[in-house]
This record gives sequence, structure tokens and C-alpha cells, in this order.
Amino acid sequence: MTRLIVAAGGGGDAVAAAMLHAALYGGESQAVILTYAWDRLLIDPLPGPRRACDFTGLEHLTPAVWAVPAQALPIAPAGSTLPRLASELPHTFVLLDPCQGVEGLTHQLDDLVSHLGPESIDLLDVGGDILARGDEPTLKSPLADALALAACSRVRAPVRLLVAGPGLDGELLPKDVADVLGPVVHTFTARDVDAISSALEWHPSEATGMLAAAAGGVRGTCEIRDAGLPVALTDDSPTVYEVDLDNAVSRNQLARAVMATTHLDEAEAHSRQVCGYSEIDYERNKALRLKKQQPTKLAPATIWAQLDQFETEARARGITHTTFRRITEALNLNGSQRDDLRQLLVNSRPEQYDVPLWRIPNAT
Repeated sequence: MTRLIVAAGGGGDAVAAAMLHAALYGGESQAVILTYAWDRLLIDPLPGPRRACDFTGLEHLTPAVWAVPAQALPIAPAGSTLPRLASELPHTFVLLDPCQGVEGLTHQLDDLVSHLGPESIDLLDVGGDILARGDEPTLKSPLADALALAACSRVRAPVRLLVAGPGLDGELLPKDVADVLGPVVHTFTARDVDAISSALEWHPSEATGMLAAAAGGVRGTCEIRDAGLPVALTDDSPTVYEVDLDNAVSRNQLARAVMATTHLDEAEAHSRQVCGYSEIDYERNKALRLKKQQPTKLAPATIWAQLDQFETEARARGITHTTFRRITEALNLNGSQRDDLRQLLVNSRPEQYDVPLWRIPNAT
């Protein structure tokens, strides 16, 4: 029996897919998780998603579909979390390559469905930006989700759309999507998080990290990303909802616009028209800025002084938690230093580590 889970946004959604499989189908065999190799600039210095030609060691599942095994390697300077996920989690990770637009993604999905004959197909999005109209001022990264939604709506098999943790991506508020959410499928618990505990220690996803923390009982307000967006962690944060796929497509203007695209550049053009921007343009511009950034030595004495100042200011903003990505960028460190920073902080102040978040202490 094979369960197919499509990680709508790649990256952290793939980790959440492993947690979802354990929660819903735990007694069954491993899942096949389809995901983009799109780790943004924390892991991959190159903008946009990676293709099969950006890796060595991939394995053909079908003529159109590649699996990413543990021994696969991204070709420098590219980076990817997928080989490490494949080494730590008991699932098959399959590369979604959007280079040929929705037409190409649909072909990959149809090919894989024909090959596997899965018992079920779930399309999973953490946060709910897959339900965006496209004109929301807080929306930052709609393209990956819109492409996945459009392709899944065209595949020749029934697909169930699931949204976990509405609002956790910091792009839409829970109230922005409440009207389209359907029945509750599951509410994650600390026991469910055990399935991905090893990945949480190093994977940079903020939305899935907050989903796991909320499942473990963490509540408060978490500050994320370079912009310092506040995200509420509530009793509803670990909840998974089913959403009618057709309703989601009707709502998502970008998904409808990219439906017949045959190239990623074409999809980007639609994003600029519908949303006013392309998230890959943002990554291109940020990558250029990071290239000019002078490397900063991770000096503990300096780090602690900067961290104390950051925590004081965050506390004044009503923040109770933050992510290691947010701290890394707030301290003007390079994304490649994130893991070293996390180890320094966790080893020195373990009482502030609400896995995988950093707790802002109360004033003393």
C-alpha cells in the first residue's frame, strides 16, 4: 500500500508530510513524498528551485520522475536538504521539477501515479498560502504552492488538499482562510512530532518548526524571517484541515493563471502580473546582496551581547519565541552560520530551547 503526499511548497512541507504520514497512516509502509528542491537561500545560494541536472546520484523511478536517495549530492554551488532528509526519514523523496511549468509537473504526477497506483494522494500545505487569492499585501511566496495546486487539479486521480497550521507561514492570518477551511482531519500532538524529531534539529523551515512546536504545546507569539513577522501559536496551530480542491483553485488566481504553462519563466511572468512580483526575483536580489556581505566571525562574546539586545527588543514587542533563522539574520550572520549559532545557543542555554524554537525569557 503506497501513500503519495505532495509537499506544496517544498522544503518544510516535505518534513511536515512525514509527520502527517506517521499521524494518519503510521501503521503502514513508507510514504512517497513529492517535493521541490527549493530551500531558499539559507541552504542553497542559488535562487529558485533545483532541477534533476543539479544533482548527482538521483534514481529514475519512471522516465519522467527522479527519486532523491541519501547518497545523492547537489552539484556545487547548489545546496539541498533532500538527501539528508532521505537519510534520516523512512520515506522516498521524489523531485518535483517545475522547469516545464504546470504541464511538466502534471506529467510527472500522472507518470508517478500510473507507476505506483497509490492508495491515496494528499496535497499538503503548511500555513495556508495555497489558499491565497494573490492580492494579499502580506503574501510573499505564492508561486510554488500555486504550481503544485494547479498540477494536482489536473492529475488523473483524486487528490485531497490538506492545510496544516493556518497562518503559520506568516503570509496569511488564520482569519484570511477560515471561510474556506473544511473539516478537521487531525490535530498534531507531541507523539506525532517524534517521527521528524531528528530533522527538526537542523532543518531551517520556520512554518514546520512552529507546527511541531505547537504540537508539543508551545503557545505564544513567534517572530520569523528577516522581516521579523509575528506569528501566533494557538490551540488551533497544530490542526490539519481538509479543503475542497476545486474551491482552492477557484480562489487562487495565480494557480488558474499558470494552469497551462510550459516553462517556469512563463509562470513567473504570471506571478508578476497577478501578484505584482515573483518570489524568485526576490531571491535573485537577495542573493546579490548576500554575495556582497562580508563574512562575520561567530565570536561568542559578541553574539551574547547582540542576542541580549535582540531579546530585550523582542520582549518589548510581545514576542515569546523566535526561530534560529530569524536570530541569524537579526545578528547579521550568514545563513551558513545558522547551525553553528544554534549549537552555541542551545548548548549554553538549553532551558530556552523549546524544540525547535528559541524562547525569549521574561525580564529579570
